[in-house]
Amino acid sequence: MARPTRVSRALSQNFLADRTAAGQLARLAVPNGREAPLLLEVGAGKGALTELLAPRCRCLLAYEIDPRLVPALRTRFSGTPQVRVIAEDFLAARPPGTPFSVAGNVPFSRTAAIVDWCLRAPALTDATLLTQLEYARKRTGDYGSWSRLTVLTWPRHEWRLVGRVGRYSFRPVPRVDAGIVRIERRRTPLLDAGAYDSWRRLVDLGFSGVGGSLHASLRRVHPRRRVDAAFREAGLDARVLVGEVPPGAWLRLHEVLAP
Repeated sequence: MARPTRVSRALSQNFLADRTAAGQLARLAVPNGREAPLLLEVGAGKGALTELLAPRCRCLLAYEIDPRLVPALRTRFSGTPQVRVIAEDFLAARPPGTPFSVAGNVPFSRTAAIVDWCLRAPALTDATLLTQLEYARKRTGDYGSWSRLTVLTWPRHEWRLVGRVGRYSFRPVPRVDAGIVRIERRRTPLLDAGAYDSWRRLVDLGFSGVGGSLHASLRRVHPRRRVDAAFREAGLDARVLVGEVPPGAWLRLHEVLAP
């Protein structure tokens, strides 16, 4: 009888053991009635999610960093021609040059790096990631506040919290619940390519924290009358905190304040 594989704390392994939760994640990654031409799975683990993603893909590249898990994965999917198990760190992979999706139960300790990889991939169409619930809520505005990363990337990427998974759906059981984040690249960006430098400067200035409020931070560079006009256009109170400003209001600020 084969001995169970011990969990690696260094790899932040919490395997998704709930088939219902895995099915939810698979449906959100590739909705019923669709087929993903190319999907990359982050951390295939023991294959619980891979099994449910495979019928929804023409090609599924299942990345697994733990070499102890790879032989069993390859055996499990040896009869599934559209699945290719890759014994490699997902973060070391070169992004495909053709449109592709990403899905996976993300190691909590590597979430930021994996999200950054996705955002930098020019051909990515969407990513459906199971992360710590706190991360998912913070990035999607579910707390009623918005992070710098979300605002900065909003013209090109939409962020949504599309599901929640309780911590008892994992083995071993983590200390926190999880959330499913859906990041979709917009087919038509909300800003022209030439406006991104001014957009980044505005967002960086606003999130600089100088002055104690967004209004005060923006006045470091822009005349007060222009900042006042921008706030009126965006429907914002001058006392609003930077994290309380939704991405749509930032776009209106940019319309007034961009050179």
